[in-house]
Amino acid sequence: MQHFRFPAPARPLRILAAAAIAGVLLSACSPVVDVAPAKDAANAACAPMMVALPDAIGDAKLRKTNSQATAAWGEPSLLVLRCGVNVPGPTTDRCVSVNGVDWVIKEGDPVWTLTTFGREPATEILLDPNKISSATVLADLASSASKLPATRNCVGQADLQNAENLPPSP
Repeated sequence: MQHFRFPAPARPLRILAAAAIAGVLLSACSPVVDVAPAKDAANAACAPMMVALPDAIGDAKLRKTNSQATAAWGEPSLLVLRCGVNVPGPTTDRCVSVNGVDWVIKEGDPVWTLTTFGREPATEILLDPNKISSATVLADLASSASKLPATRNCVGQADLQNAENLPPSP
């Protein structure tokens, strides 16, 4: 009885072909999230934050996106992050500080927009607070967002009143 054996160079090719097919099949299970990039997404300052993003926020796992300086978590996506959005100026919108990172919060129905304040470029998060806790999101992203240095902080009404009562500087 004769046995047929592939020549030695054919074995690595078979293994490589099987790995490529498996990669295609596995990537079909988790589609890439379509996210429009921010205007300043190519800003190199986004890179340190993007590489420091957590693999999960709460129970939502990090997914691949199709644009630079973007990220998404959950399937379907529970939150989307974009670095390089317009830097917010002075605002009367609510601003909160979580673990040293200030965020301006615009409550929508149902999507909230949370944007870093005092950091350039700014980072934006879109989420539905009925599906994932904004407190969890901001706490889990604080370490990554702090990779962009702060140049100013949120100032509240109490801060303004205290500043008005200070004696003039010499």
